[in-house]
Amino acid sequence: MSASPTKVALVTGAGTGIGRATSIALLKAGYHVALTGRNADKLQRSLEGLGELANNALVITSDVRDPASVKALFDQVQSTWGRLDVLFNNAGTGAPPLPLEDLPFEHWQATIETNLTGAFLCTQQAFRLMKAQSPMGGRIINNGSISATTPRPNSAPYTSSKHAMTGLTKSTSLDGRKYNIACGQIDIGNAATEMAAPMARGIPQANGEIAVEPTMDVEHVAQAVVHMAELPLETNVQFMTIMATKMPFIGRG
Repeated sequence: MSASPTKVALVTGAGTGIGRATSIALLKAGYHVALTGRNADKLQRSLEGLGELANNALVITSDVRDPASVKALFDQVQSTWGRLDVLFNNAGTGAPPLPLEDLPFEHWQATIETNLTGAFLCTQQAFRLMKAQSPMGGRIINNGSISATTPRPNSAPYTSSKHAMTGLTKSTSLDGRKYNIACGQIDIGNAATEMAAPMARGIPQANGEIAVEPTMDVEHVAQAVVHMAELPLETNVQFMTIMATKMPFIGRG
């Protein structure tokens, strides 16, 4: 085991989008960062152009849906750096935007397993590591999504998983108190990532119309996560919403 660095973070779903941007922002903020996901090539591409900063990164392939894989992930973080200060539960997926009654069960199951079960398994391992390390404690940040508050049409699996994420965040925040583990949630709306590309072409609205929606730079999301991570453990952002200012969310569109 190498000498423990000052700050260690683990980002799930770090190969693309919000996970990639946040991993880079954390590295630039002075963290040692473990980047994890199922695609090793994408994880490696997240580190391109970072120069010496990449020396503070650890790429670990894992599947957050698999308890054994998640345990091995956290064991490797512990054996490498000796502790974990921040976990960003970011890994997520969605289901095809089909009418609820036509949605195949396997799409429901895959979404729940990745977005909710994956976050739970990582949180469980983070608790075991954070309560045993010295000094005890750490921070868990959950990617909740705007859908943790308000659904889009034909989004039952994703919306259900993100509503459930809010419950996991609250339970984690409560159960973590005695171990000095803080837990908060960031609800993100229309960050300009690969997943949000259809918004530039137009997506269904609640009234049945198709409309182009504004997006925001994903870097703003990454900096918001860093802000949450950097707070002392006696202070917590319980819930943060960051969104494209003019997206149809507040009010009736």
